Amino acid sequence: MEQGALTEGDRVALLVPGSHAYLDLVHRLLTAGVFPIPLDPRLTTSERARILAALEPTLVVEDEVALARLAAGLPPPGLPRGRPMHCTSGTTGTPKGVWSGLLDPPAAAALVAEERDLWGFRADDVNLVLSPLYHSAPLRFALGTVLAGGRVVIPGPFDPEAVTAAIIAERPTTMFCVPTHLQRLFAHWEDAGVPDLSSFRLVAHAGAPCPTDVKRRLVEVFPPGSTWEFYGSTEGQFTACRSEEQEQRPGTVGRARPGRLLAADPDGTLWCVVPDFARFTYYGDPDKTAAAWRTTPDGPAFTVGDHGRIDQDGYVFLDGRREDLIISGGVNVYPTEVEQVLGACPGVTDVAVYAEADADWGQRVCAAVVGDVSEETLASYARSHLAPPKRPKTWVFREELPRTLTGKVRRDELSQGSSRGSSGSPA
Repeated sequence: MEQGALTEGDRVALLVPGSHAYLDLVHRLLTAGVFPIPLDPRLTTSERARILAALEPTLVVEDEVALARLAAGLPPPGLPRGRPMHCTSGTTGTPKGVWSGLLDPPAAAALVAEERDLWGFRADDVNLVLSPLYHSAPLRFALGTVLAGGRVVIPGPFDPEAVTAAIIAERPTTMFCVPTHLQRLFAHWEDAGVPDLSSFRLVAHAGAPCPTDVKRRLVEVFPPGSTWEFYGSTEGQFTACRSEEQEQRPGTVGRARPGRLLAADPDGTLWCVVPDFARFTYYGDPDKTAAAWRTTPDGPAFTVGDHGRIDQDGYVFLDGRREDLIISGGVNVYPTEVEQVLGACPGVTDVAVYAEADADWGQRVCAAVVGDVSEETLASYARSHLAPPKRPKTWVFREELPRTLTGKVRRDELSQGSSRGSSGSPA
């Protein structure tokens, strides 16, 4: 698509790898009131066509030359006038564009201040980027650092050796990661040795449940008080939690961030009230937008379909997504709950729970397991720690689980075979 004159409210799809130039372009576009649509540059031709058809971009940038040319014609970077138009993960269908629209100056300033105040971004920060910048969290942390006057380090596609070298050479102060990054880093450090991590003041992880042993190691190796988990989605951010709080309340993802109010329906559906500058629609999908929002006494609240509970102190505990719900013999089973239990079984490195169709039960609970553990041990552990409907009836053993780059398990791929065999029957 040829570059033309861009105006406020236009959308620019970015299908190029993350870089400092990429980050600068995103900043310049948002300053001009134009909305970048960050997308995975590895999308196939058919995937690009399907996704872009729904997003209706004004311009599509597919190479570094076009990126540089576009940046040169934009004003210098300043206050972003909105959020990038990120897309939902698409693990259950075509990704949807999350559209927040153009903000007036006070709302735009409030959006920047909210992230700065929560994470403490400052001019002497050095943010180490581990994930692709087309994902919302790494882009948000990087842009927040730049807006505070800090510096960003982008080592390239994730590689434990390259990340370790960057830690040694650049002395980063902040880092966003997903549990898979941590697992690979810790495995590398077992052989190469743990680098000096004393420069870090903030290590935040999210994107997928973090295994207990990984979380424990995280707290051990990074400076005291530096490690956090947060719970959010492409649509919005909900909670933040220091690791020390998680140790006191195992399984929590923290309490509502400042400016947020969280509530749970009787069926466990979580709803979040957000400030005006954090509201959104699903671009071109009014029905999906309407289903995501409702009016409450505290203001409009939205849900992304997650289920959980909130204790008397306001700490949130997740059960999983409604779309992942397994109904076996008429009983609701949330995979996340079962995964948290099985993840503590000795020998389990990683685990994901999913459903298979079953003639007798409707759906059967299945578990894909990575680790040095036998089916007998797993079944015994499940009997001791889970009610009968929640116990997996089928055990599949894999060398690794299929995941997105942000660490989310591709449950639609879990039933595509086993590397060590599987067995089990409804009981």
